[in-house]
Amino acid sequence: MRFKTLLIAALIVSLGGMAFAELQNVELGGSIRIRGNYFNMDSLRDSSYVEQRTRLNVKADFTQDVSAFIEFDSYGFWGEGFRSNYLTGADARGNSDVALYQAYIEARNLWGTPLSLRVGRQEIALGSQMLVGTNDYSYNFSGLSFDALRLTFANDYVNIDAIAAKLAETVSDFGDDDVDMYAVYGSYIGIEDVTLDAYWVFIRDDQGALANILRNGTTVDIHTLGLRGAGVISGFDFDVEAAYQFGDVDGIKQPWFRWKRSADVEYAEWAVNAEVGYTFDMTLQPRVFARFAYFGGGDPDTSCWSNDADLPFNRLFSNNQYSQFLDFNRNMSNFLAYTLGVSAMPTEAIELKLVGSFYESDQRAGNSGRSLGWEVGLFADYNYSEDLVIRGGYSHFFGRKGLSGDVIVNNGLFGWPGEKKDDYDYVFIETELAF
Repeated sequence: MRFKTLLIAALIVSLGGMAFAELQNVELGGSIRIRGNYFNMDSLRDSSYVEQRTRLNVKADFTQDVSAFIEFDSYGFWGEGFRSNYLTGADARGNSDVALYQAYIEARNLWGTPLSLRVGRQEIALGSQMLVGTNDYSYNFSGLSFDALRLTFANDYVNIDAIAAKLAETVSDFGDDDVDMYAVYGSYIGIEDVTLDAYWVFIRDDQGALANILRNGTTVDIHTLGLRGAGVISGFDFDVEAAYQFGDVDGIKQPWFRWKRSADVEYAEWAVNAEVGYTFDMTLQPRVFARFAYFGGGDPDTSCWSNDADLPFNRLFSNNQYSQFLDFNRNMSNFLAYTLGVSAMPTEAIELKLVGSFYESDQRAGNSGRSLGWEVGLFADYNYSEDLVIRGGYSHFFGRKGLSGDVIVNNGLFGWPGEKKDDYDYVFIETELAF
């Protein structure tokens, strides 16, 4: 029996000793989020839709610091599940799309130590969510949860998470043909209002899903090491993160005439995500801020003599969105983004924000150019009550030469389908109630 199997068996046995905990408290919660979107995409297809996500959860607290959390959610577009045909008047049974989003057991202060253990389906948000997040920012907020085991050590100075998650299971031998994620994320919180993080995230893909996209490979290993610092000091706020990604894709062949038949396809790239701001202590509480993002584009081999390549930085399960248009699925890579913005609060309940960004590709495609375009957006949040918020916004994108063909989408593996000099518009209005 492998060491991992023994470890999991021991954890299950240890949790079994807590089965005699008594129920102490039950809490209900949930949210309803509805957002109407309209995209005018010039040379691409326009789209408009209303999306809605409904969540309902229950938390049960037991003695001995044991708790259970169960959450169901439903996400879809208005009109997808309508139950009647207006031509015939026939009403049909609706197709239920309710899913088990989270379901886990958590035990805190294990054996009188600062250890906590969470086992089951759960959200995982690491740091600024540059690599691992909950997929609920901006539009297409369908959510993301992991079937995982999470062991946490936490005291007044440090918080360390060790995570093992199963992303795909084929029910074969332990780990064979599966996709797994392992992570260690540590935070030092001993400085007031400042957090210093260091982490390692490892994706082990024994199915070769990415390798197949790249030309019939077999397995993929991606390691990401990162450092992050975030905090607030005398009106200044900052969040700066840098990560280095390395790994390889096995099983991709060289052209038939090459003596060495196995191609060198690797990850060896950097990423940076940084934001600094300053909030003035005055009426309207104006805040000015600047952002910078860089996700390396690798070193593609365009020669017909070789299939060797250094791949762009893979953003894994990022919840950050750098463009309302180009970063549609939060997987844009091979780019640099420069952003300036200002926000203010005309009242205690209303926040306004104006943001402008410029984008360019790290590795251009042929003679397309590196400049991708400019984007300007105006956004507003109205906190109608403690539970209800109403949001709205408008964004416009001014395309440049690099927009035609530069490889920036799907983690830098595919080109943008638009044309240079495209102009795009996006308008949304949203309401969210949480309880």
